[in-house]
Amino acid sequence: MAELNGTPVSSEDLQTLALTNYGHFTSMRCDDGVICGLSLHMERLVRDSRLVFGADLDPERVLGFVRQAVSGRTGSFNIRITAFDTALEMGHPGADAQPQVLVTTRPSGEMPPQALRAKTYAFSRDTPAVKHIGLFSQLKLRRQAQLEGFDDAIFVEPDGQVSEGVTWNLGFVAANGTVVWPAAPVLPGVTMQLLQDAHKQTEIRPVLLSDLSQMRAAFATNTSIGVRGVTQINDIAFPEQDPVLDELRRAYADLPDERL
Repeated sequence: MAELNGTPVSSEDLQTLALTNYGHFTSMRCDDGVICGLSLHMERLVRDSRLVFGADLDPERVLGFVRQAVSGRTGSFNIRITAFDTALEMGHPGADAQPQVLVTTRPSGEMPPQALRAKTYAFSRDTPAVKHIGLFSQLKLRRQAQLEGFDDAIFVEPDGQVSEGVTWNLGFVAANGTVVWPAAPVLPGVTMQLLQDAHKQTEIRPVLLSDLSQMRAAFATNTSIGVRGVTQINDIAFPEQDPVLDELRRAYADLPDERL
């Protein structure tokens, strides 16, 4: 299913998205009409539209398109909202922009998914504050990690700070049970923000690659996976189960429902 501004999208409309590839998006998991952090997803779209296009995006209009696109659908699935301008040309990206709203859906997996194994790579994400659609560099590293026998990639800044995964935020459990989020520039993920507010024993601080062996557990978060265990980073192994990971999953499950 794909609708642009509430109508079936045409191949001509998608050409701009494919060829110019300039825009931003948010992805949300919908469980029988409930979306965790729905208001934060809308805030992200509004904020990123101003940063990417210098234009306002009406969240109620966006929600109207989403509700129409998934009307009558039950169960669990993922919704992606992409904002891009069908008239924006590669040669003139400085033209006044009017972001359009593309709504697509795809099946969602079970929660929580199987734990993953990751490899680190030196990489700094372009404009990390924005969830933009330029994913080539990140996916290239994910591909490289998988070719080397891992599930995914983790980024390390030039100063040695660990930052995040390809499409997910990264967190750790310190030896004393404190949840530690890397202070390096990362995408402000909705799931990460919700967990930072929900879990009391939390801190945000620099995490160096050399610090990983001192961590008790590691995990990944995003709207599609909730809290997913990370059992290996490079040659460092982490347990799949930890009481703090269970606490985080319970905290996430207990968050107030936001109905679409």
